Amino acid sequence: MPLIGVSRFERFFRAAAGIDVDKEDLKRYNDFLNQKLYDMLVVSEAAAKANRRDIIEPWDLPITKGLQECMHHFRDMDEELDLAAILEELTALPPLDLSLSEESESRLPMVVGGLSVALARAFKIVEPEVKNPASEQWERMIRLFGLLL
Repeated sequence: MPLIGVSRFERFFRAAAGIDVDKEDLKRYNDFLNQKLYDMLVVSEAAAKANRRDIIEPWDLPITKGLQECMHHFRDMDEELDLAAILEELTALPPLDLSLSEESESRLPMVVGGLSVALARAFKIVEPEVKNPASEQWERMIRLFGLLL
């Protein structure tokens, strides 16, 4: 990740949940985003196939009420931090059997942004005193999100 992106994400995590992250954390964060995006797209693909479509539409994305709210918070934060473009470059689209519609693909930076807000806030819910998450705390968050998404 370019240095300018690192400083923006540091500010993002501070603004979202009052936690500090470093370059090692951002590697874990990037891996987390790519895995969760893949998981969501696999579910989206199954929904599209179940509805006999060969393209993934926005309504196929498994967006819960909580994730939707986090996406709205991210949008508000993004106006100041301008992270959506970096997130778009940072997340790698996995190979899928079906294609994404343009509208679905254009939503992905906000989906990933919502996941980012949810992750940052989850750190504070699970461990309210955390200031700089350690490796074991990252592992717990990744396992927790693995259960949910």
